[in-house]
Amino acid sequence: MIAAARSAGIPRVVMTSSFAAVGYTLTPDDHYTEENWTDPNTPGLPAYHKSKVLAEAAAWDYVKTNGGIELAVVNPTGIFGPQLVDRPSGSIGLIKALMAGEMPVVPVWNFGVVDVRDVVDLHLRAMLHPAAAGERFLANSGSSSLFKIANILREQFPAAADRLPATELTIDQVREAAKTEPALKDAAVLGAGSPKSATRRPVPSLAGSPWTSGTPSWQPRRP
Repeated sequence: MIAAARSAGIPRVVMTSSFAAVGYTLTPDDHYTEENWTDPNTPGLPAYHKSKVLAEAAAWDYVKTNGGIELAVVNPTGIFGPQLVDRPSGSIGLIKALMAGEMPVVPVWNFGVVDVRDVVDLHLRAMLHPAAAGERFLANSGSSSLFKIANILREQFPAAADRLPATELTIDQVREAAKTEPALKDAAVLGAGSPKSATRRPVPSLAGSPWTSGTPSWQPRRP
């Protein structure tokens, strides 16, 4: 894609990467900024996360090697919010699974979240602002968990309350259950960094700062 854009004379490509390429090799303080990279050789790293690292790294390598085009990358955490198509995204599919009673219990799993409309706004800024070239932009507005989301759904949709999970497994329970339940394998790996939960704290450094005086900084809505 970048090669085609370069050939067509397009001056800049904005790539949608993921927090998966940023924060899944643990740091001592569990804080992650645009400077962090997930090591694709991290033991047990899920295939999805590894693919995001390799794809983004390949994009940066291409631009560095060939020149002639600028690159900016947006790294969102979990994206939620209104959708334009009927086919659900991964995050919307998660909501549907909770509402349908397909998850009677949920693993303890805290993760960053961001509204899709704010991700769009950040893409536009990364596309148009001169100072955005050559930068990564971590898109995150706060944190949540599967259990918190279930409780919000319970409050908003009382008729579905009996289908929503009322129990949150501890990380030790998740690791034990993952021995016989493949669906919990990734949750067990991603929660390995903390004795209580998989807590990663995305800390946007570039996205939250003004790029020039008089330019409003990116301010995502609260989760």
